[in-house]
Amino acid sequence: MTLALITAASLEPVSLAEMKAHLRLVSDAEDALLGEFIKAAREHVERQTRRCLLTQVWRLYLDRWPQGRVVPFPIGPVQSVEQIVLYDRQGASVLLTPADWSLARGTDPARLRVALGAGLPHGQLDGIEIDVRCGYGSAASDVPETLRQSVRLLAAHWFENREAGTELAMASLPHGLDRLLSVNRMPRL
Repeated sequence: MTLALITAASLEPVSLAEMKAHLRLVSDAEDALLGEFIKAAREHVERQTRRCLLTQVWRLYLDRWPQGRVVPFPIGPVQSVEQIVLYDRQGASVLLTPADWSLARGTDPARLRVALGAGLPHGQLDGIEIDVRCGYGSAASDVPETLRQSVRLLAAHWFENREAGTELAMASLPHGLDRLLSVNRMPRL
């Protein structure tokens, strides 16, 4: 099972203005750097929780259907399945129709069940591609506040502790971040 980002989030869950207010910054001199810290913090929070904060499209590659033809998604929250494509050994593609599968979004993680007889892979490595739209929504206000606070804490920590040699900078994460992330971490099945 491999994941690849197809469409990235179009904005961040914490705006530059919000981050500057959090840090009590008035200067615009380091806006570009602060923007990079916000993006890196969001990506870190997403990796640690296995959740997309804002709407993104990911492609899940499978070699074969799992037991019972039920696919638990390794990321979430799942908004929809965009398409499912299978490839044979010659590279010809077959697009499954929505009638061939059902999505259980009410579980954590969300799961996809493919109907028996629909989409028989032919032994091709990565012969199954599932495009899935994930995220809490397309606006920063759609993201739960605990996850937005995690982004703010981490971006502020990196902004304030840029020197590798200080004792405080040696601490990998700010105090309390692990607790904020742990309550939002998606379980693995």
